[in-house]
Amino acid sequence: MRTLEWDENNQNLRMIDQRLLPGEFQIVHCSTYEEVALAIRDMVVRGAPAIGVAAAFGLALAAQQSQATNYEQFLSDIQAAADTLRAARPTAVNLSWAIDSLLRKVKESPASVPEMKKFLLEAAQSMADEDVAINRRMAEHGASLIQDGDTIIHHCNTGALATVDWGTALGVIRFAHESGKRIHVLVDETRPRLQGSRLTAWELQQYGIPFDIISDNAAGYFLQTGQAQKVFFGGDRMAANGDVANKIGSYMLALAAYDNHVPVYTVVPTSTIDLTIAHGGLIPIEERSPDEVLGLQFQGQIVAPRGATARNPAFDVTPARLLSGIVTENGVVYPPFTLNLPKVVQNARIE
Repeated sequence: MRTLEWDENNQNLRMIDQRLLPGEFQIVHCSTYEEVALAIRDMVVRGAPAIGVAAAFGLALAAQQSQATNYEQFLSDIQAAADTLRAARPTAVNLSWAIDSLLRKVKESPASVPEMKKFLLEAAQSMADEDVAINRRMAEHGASLIQDGDTIIHHCNTGALATVDWGTALGVIRFAHESGKRIHVLVDETRPRLQGSRLTAWELQQYGIPFDIISDNAAGYFLQTGQAQKVFFGGDRMAANGDVANKIGSYMLALAAYDNHVPVYTVVPTSTIDLTIAHGGLIPIEERSPDEVLGLQFQGQIVAPRGATARNPAFDVTPARLLSGIVTENGVVYPPFTLNLPKVVQNARIE
């Protein structure tokens, strides 16, 4: 199944509970937009593209929930749901992009309330299908950057689980593998939630791609000793100059790669590129509960001493100067990013 999909029989949104993988495979059903917002906030569903599509289905559920009999009240109900969904996670721009896209269409439409309810569900489904097609195109473009025999360091999880299906950076790796290239992946654990060792490793097992899990702070060793030829990760929001906010640890990884002359590529759909933000310093960074850090265990024992405090930023910003290229559904974008990113976004809008 897809990471998330509409259940036609039960008229709700079902998604894989990513908090339980790889130990348990369980499906969560969301029947209200409030449940979708909670699933996004609690990371039942995660990954910028998947979050965006989940929010779109959340609006569709809000439409089904609405008891409005006129357009004005219906729009008020949808706007309230949009505000709740938008607040679930602030950094991933795909969430706001999906909501704004559907709100704009609702406001521009003269359709009746029943017609709008049908339209929002169809629009969310179309967004889900489009996400799969976009990911496949990114995978094809990005795979051209991988050579036969490459060892690739990958951070966080950017596979099918982070999208509706296929994936971004991990989708590129998967496509290279399925094209016959002999590759090996070094999987950053990606602390503190361990999306690498829990989710990426699980996906690579399903695809039959050789890999080793490494601690995040071991990446520099493999880059310095020539044991890795590429670095790939995704992105949750990219500024107009190419600065990209991604899972915490991406910046340190990119620095180590840059210092050792190893190419660094981020893989993002054009919907993740936010041309309204000039640089990465303006991207809001989500800080999550310190319990995610303090709750880590080693050999069954809590690591941190009782009474300790922690800071837990979920993302950091990798400056554009550290990136060798940006893989999008419309091709690989190279520096100068301030000149070339607007072109690729504009081409996406025209298409």
